[in-house]
Amino acid sequence: MIAFDYAEPADLLILQLKQRGQYARAGLLARLLAESIRHQGGLPADTRLVPVPASTASLARRGFNPANEIARALGRELGLPVARGLLTRTREAPAQHSLGRQARSRNAQALFRTTGAIDGWHLAVVDDVMTTGATLDAVSRALLGAGAASVTALAVARTPFPAWHAVE
Repeated sequence: MIAFDYAEPADLLILQLKQRGQYARAGLLARLLAESIRHQGGLPADTRLVPVPASTASLARRGFNPANEIARALGRELGLPVARGLLTRTREAPAQHSLGRQARSRNAQALFRTTGAIDGWHLAVVDDVMTTGATLDAVSRALLGAGAASVTALAVARTPFPAWHAVE
C-alpha cells in the first residue's frame, strides 16, 4: 500500500525527514499513509509493523532510521505495535538508489533475516520510498520464510516508473 507518488511537492516531506532530520515530518507522512491504508480496507487487527532496517552507513550519516520513525508514528496512528529489531541486515550492500532495476534485485537478495520467532504473525513492512520493490520483496521473503502468516508492504511513496527504469 502506497500513500502517494514520489514527486513534487510531497517528496519534499520525505527529504525534510531524511536529509534534515525533521522528525515531525514522520508523523505527517504516517498520517498520509494511514489514510491510504484505511481507504484500502485497513490491516488485520493483530498486525505488527516492521520497519525496514537502515544500512550502517545510513545510520551513521543520519543518526536515525527514517523507516523506523515512520513506523513508530504509523503505529500510534493505527493503534498497532511496532516490532523494532525483529529484522536485521545480514551484510552491508551498495545503496539501492545508486543501482538499476536488475542490480537492485540482486543487491537485495538474502540481505535481511529475522531475529526472533514470528510463526503465524501478520506483519506489515514499513519503508519510506519504494522504487523497484526489490527491498520490500526481499524483506517479505525473509519474513515469510521465517514463518510469518502474511506480510503487507507499506511505503509512504513510490517512485514513478520512468524515474528508476534503466537498461542494464
